[in-house]
Amino acid sequence: MNIPTVLQFIDELIQHNNREWFAENKDRYEATRAYFETISSELIREIMKFDDDIAHVDAKDCIFRIYRDIRFSHDKTPYKNHYGVFIAAAGGRKSVRGGYYLHLEPSKSFVATGVWCPPPPLLKALRETVYENIDELTTIIQDPGFTKWFDGFYDDDKLKSVPRGFPADFEQAELLKLKHYMVEYTLPESILNSDNFVQEVAAIFKAAWPLNKFLNYTVDEVKL
Repeated sequence: MNIPTVLQFIDELIQHNNREWFAENKDRYEATRAYFETISSELIREIMKFDDDIAHVDAKDCIFRIYRDIRFSHDKTPYKNHYGVFIAAAGGRKSVRGGYYLHLEPSKSFVATGVWCPPPPLLKALRETVYENIDELTTIIQDPGFTKWFDGFYDDDKLKSVPRGFPADFEQAELLKLKHYMVEYTLPESILNSDNFVQEVAAIFKAAWPLNKFLNYTVDEVKL
């Protein structure tokens, strides 16, 4: 089993996203799902080498279900079009802490690090941290090890103007407009086909670990 085999299964699932096909291919799903859990566990062990917070994280708590919640969706296809795992302390996939996300989807595989969609009290606190510690954050995101993989924060949905309570002329005003403090990197075929896939992904995560450490200092102080 390897990553291309997993992606091939997902590609076929996308083309036949119905319960009948899934039932006929349940063995393939279980095999690819087991492999994905294995590489997730291996990733956890690699991340533990530089991030002590991940020491007691279990892959089963981090992997997202393949089944979609279609109760309130116009799209009634029953299965997701990807495999995903969010490795983070204090809740795994449900954690609000900055963590490490791996997304496998044909032609759209990527990794991401940071805090995704924080609730309003936490988002406000993170913006305050960015504002008050901009020099520290700038050092992190301008480090050559970081910029090798990441060229800026995910900025979909960002505000059009600086949020209330912050000076409009702040030198890094765009960072205060963000709704997610997350960076991502699209995985090339060279990594997806690599025999050292886990180690190469872990190396990308390691480059972003200082950002997680910066963000989690605030996350851990905010009581939600």
